[in-house]
Amino acid sequence: MYVRHLSLADFRSYATVDIELAPGVTALIGPNGQGKTNLVEALGYLATLDSHRVSTDAPLVRAGAERAVIRAGVVRDDRETRLEIEIVPGKANRARLGGAPVPRPREILGTLRTVLFAPEDLAIVKGDPSERRRFLDDLLVARAPRFSAVRADYDRVLKQRNALLKTAGAARRAGGSALRTLDVWDSHLATAGAALLAGRLDLVDALGPLVDKAYATVSGGGASATLDYSSSLPPDSLASRDRDVLAAALAATVAATRDAELDRGVTLVGPHRDDLVLSLGELPARGYASHGESWSLALALRLAAYDLLRSDGGEPVLILDDVFAELDDTRRQQLADLVAPAEQVLITAAVAADVPAQLSGARYDVAAGEVRHVC
Repeated sequence: MYVRHLSLADFRSYATVDIELAPGVTALIGPNGQGKTNLVEALGYLATLDSHRVSTDAPLVRAGAERAVIRAGVVRDDRETRLEIEIVPGKANRARLGGAPVPRPREILGTLRTVLFAPEDLAIVKGDPSERRRFLDDLLVARAPRFSAVRADYDRVLKQRNALLKTAGAARRAGGSALRTLDVWDSHLATAGAALLAGRLDLVDALGPLVDKAYATVSGGGASATLDYSSSLPPDSLASRDRDVLAAALAATVAATRDAELDRGVTLVGPHRDDLVLSLGELPARGYASHGESWSLALALRLAAYDLLRSDGGEPVLILDDVFAELDDTRRQQLADLVAPAEQVLITAAVAADVPAQLSGARYDVAAGEVRHVC
């Protein structure tokens, strides 16, 4: 799989830009703040319907414009498919696949698959649990786009249930009751949550050995890297990957915490409270890993994701956004050796010297909102 063409209209800093791409390595070179990351962010958005830099769509639309459009030609098995997404802040986005509109943007998911490593990935190791949940869920969707609907269903149920908990809690304190309606949403939460939880558990099982292997390579040996899933459910309930079993365990745990939830007006049990525990040797990486170890582990997570997607069939596009400047010489060379064989690698860097020599290929200079092909 590779991207042959990228076109932007009113996306970030670009009024319009068109770039022809090819398999192999493409480097986007230019000073910080000139728009390099905007280009790869657009490809990441086409692949995930999300930005790795911001949590809302509004910043993606150029100042003064009402909407932004991203278009790309994606080649897989010698067949090109056109992708298009129209981003309209405050309204529903619109998407096209092969030139035809689709009912929901998520129906384009899976057409383009990317693995993007960026400085923000350090937060997966050092940041809050939400960063690690997002990493897992994004990879889930990349592997199986149907999980986009699972994720959306769970978020919708959680929002509705939290609103009802506030109402029911207030009603209980006033001597009334809204618990019958809450029983219905408890059931919805258990069903949707079990589907998401089962997917995450399977993913962690598949990802663990790949992360350990990648970490050993980029770190030069040393401590082993392990992944463990920390759930708000009792540990013994996670032994099963069966959705019905997980749903029953989730429903029982929700029932046991209902009084506390009514008091606080928020759902205290479910995948939204879980965490991915990253460890090096016997110690959790968060709080104990050095800066270099944290970088190596973040990189290992992305490389493992790349290997997992590739093993599923269809090699993803690999994007390295301003990462070489963050690495020491040893890790820089190790990363370059690992990614050089990929079908398509897109690299952003402030200066050409940041790109290792073995990653020579096409180059674009990016400055003042213009993208110029150099070689």
